[in-house]
Amino acid sequence: MRDAVGWANQPIPKLGLGSVLSVDCAEAHLTPHNSARGARRIAILQSNYIPWKGYFDIIHDVDLFIFYDDVQFTKSDWRNRNRIKATNGPEWLTIPAGEDCSRLICEVELKDTSWQAKHWRTLQQNYGKCPHFSLYKSYFEDVYLGRRWTKLSELNHSLIRHISREFLGIRTEFADSRSWRVSGQKLDRLLDLVKQSGATHYLSGPAAKDYIEPDRFAQAGIALEWKSYAGYPEYLQRYPPFEHGVSILDLLFNTGPDAPAYIWGWRQDAPSPADSTRLAG
Repeated sequence: MRDAVGWANQPIPKLGLGSVLSVDCAEAHLTPHNSARGARRIAILQSNYIPWKGYFDIIHDVDLFIFYDDVQFTKSDWRNRNRIKATNGPEWLTIPAGEDCSRLICEVELKDTSWQAKHWRTLQQNYGKCPHFSLYKSYFEDVYLGRRWTKLSELNHSLIRHISREFLGIRTEFADSRSWRVSGQKLDRLLDLVKQSGATHYLSGPAAKDYIEPDRFAQAGIALEWKSYAGYPEYLQRYPPFEHGVSILDLLFNTGPDAPAYIWGWRQDAPSPADSTRLAG
């Protein structure tokens, strides 16, 4: 799906329709919240279930992150599933969400709650001996055993917001696309949302290059920038070989408070790819 996050080009996964705005159509690693006065950098993405680290990298790089869940739900996608490291390799954790693709993501109801205990058992079995599992155990135990989730969007938003704020120290503002009245289809609708949000810069995942039209953003006075996922450092991960394309939980349980260093912190001492790829404005 073009508007979905995909792992097609391993080891670094791609994000779909979500984007962040910036001055040039260049691949860049951004420093968040350092825009010139009056600049407003945003990203727009469908919510995913316990996303990979690149999803949080985009959130970190923007001033405003908008959940885009009033769009079509797609089955066998990242909205209701993700991967973890297990003894025999990456393993799927999937939330049963039904087969109806006529629904919007925000309309997906979770009628079968048995998955919650199953996912928690799987996480305990595969990560219980990780050095930092105990640090996050009480929170995730409450998520899976202490609450009954009935809406997919509510679950995803809650997990993403909490992990961003409490575990990764991200200061980005969050919003829901349903807070705006947007019109049009596909790119027209996305552009309308971008403009209504007051963005000056839009950051997009690389997979969106297949359908994003840079000229449309330029005509709207919005600077388009492509996110690069290149260069993520490896960390001590159970069950070799190393795999980048797994849930953020893998990074948290294995590295604890050092997790941000493996998502964006490492770039502070590395030259930015933008230095060689930035185009003249």
